Amino acid sequence: MPPIVRSFFHIASSTWTYVVIDAATKRAAIVDSVLDFDIASGALSTESVARVLEYVDTAGVTVDWILETHAHADHVSAGAWLRGKLGAKLGIGAGIVDVQRRFATLLDLGDAIGDAPFDRLFADGDTFSIGSLTARVIATPGHTSDGVSYLIGDAVFVGDTLFAPNGGTGRCDFPGGDATASFRSIGKLYELPDATRVFLCHDYPPSGTEPRAETTIGEEKLANIHVRDDTSERDFVALRTMRDATLAVPKLLWPAIQLNIRGGGLPPDVPGGVAFLKIPLRFGPTF
Repeated sequence: MPPIVRSFFHIASSTWTYVVIDAATKRAAIVDSVLDFDIASGALSTESVARVLEYVDTAGVTVDWILETHAHADHVSAGAWLRGKLGAKLGIGAGIVDVQRRFATLLDLGDAIGDAPFDRLFADGDTFSIGSLTARVIATPGHTSDGVSYLIGDAVFVGDTLFAPNGGTGRCDFPGGDATASFRSIGKLYELPDATRVFLCHDYPPSGTEPRAETTIGEEKLANIHVRDDTSERDFVALRTMRDATLAVPKLLWPAIQLNIRGGGLPPDVPGGVAFLKIPLRFGPTF
């Protein structure tokens, strides 16, 4: 039987969180969970992810895995918090080690090195079980160097590798990002059957339009505005590079990445029980 997928939309970050359920055993995974974060006050809270927990409890499922498709730059992961609540294993792509090293160097975060925040670092082709379902990991770097997609039955969870067809694809200009790698990752996804359900990490719909959680491989190949089935690597890289040059830095980049390379865990406390994040300063030529 295909997995049951329940979707939750986090309005502030336009992020989709998924509960993926094996109906036969009522075992489940949670993909790309979100904490509420107010950057002005520094307040972290759990109102949104509490809806996910409420659903898990009401549905009577047992969560075995908390899965991240990559280290997000636009929201704070609830992975570590959920692991503490549910006792589930926290997994991410093995490329997270490279992301940790890059940002630990950029931000002088010596404590962020290593896989300690995570229970499993997935390599391309790895498999694991969600009840009677077998999940397969597809390495999909490009947006970030740690990107993975999870193929679970007839459903694939693609992170920021693909958006809805009218949204195109994820940017590739973060440290470790690579447009050529993104094109080749999308090519791997396009080898899946056309009927494969594609579950998105984000959707940014036009005003007055409801956000989409789901497309199909066939729809993406036919209509994605950045990369259809007949798009060449050269054309995609040129388009992606040109577009990325116009994009602003995500407002949560520096706070989010410091937490997400720790699986959503907090940096070390200091006396007084307050944790601190770092923001690098850039000095313009007229400073």
